[in-house]
Amino acid sequence: MTDPIADLLTRIRNAQRMGHAALSAPGSKLKLRLAEVLAAEGYLDGVSFEEDGKQGLIHITLRYGKGQSPAINELRRVSRPGRRVYVSVDQLPRVKNGLGVAVVSTSQGVMVDREARARKVGGELLCTIW
Repeated sequence: MTDPIADLLTRIRNAQRMGHAALSAPGSKLKLRLAEVLAAEGYLDGVSFEEDGKQGLIHITLRYGKGQSPAINELRRVSRPGRRVYVSVDQLPRVKNGLGVAVVSTSQGVMVDREARARKVGGELLCTIW
């Protein structure tokens, strides 16, 4: 697998399209932190990590609204292994005019665009979600 973050985002997207309540994905520190940020922003219901003797498993509980409509409308990978996208604090995008969030990997950790602006740091733009 050449892009594990894109794999995680695709697993989330596919599980929500099929109406699943939860999903599991191979673990890593970056993917776990990304899922925790999405849960903190209210796009996921829960995230847990399970050690399995290898790399571990991330268990994600998906969030749905009224009528089983998914909480996530669009989940897009921005920076890819073939084309890394780095932004300064001035270049951080406003997703859907502030309704969505951009997830940024900075020197101070993985965070959303609001927090990166408050801390005045830029970094690699991982994905956008709304």
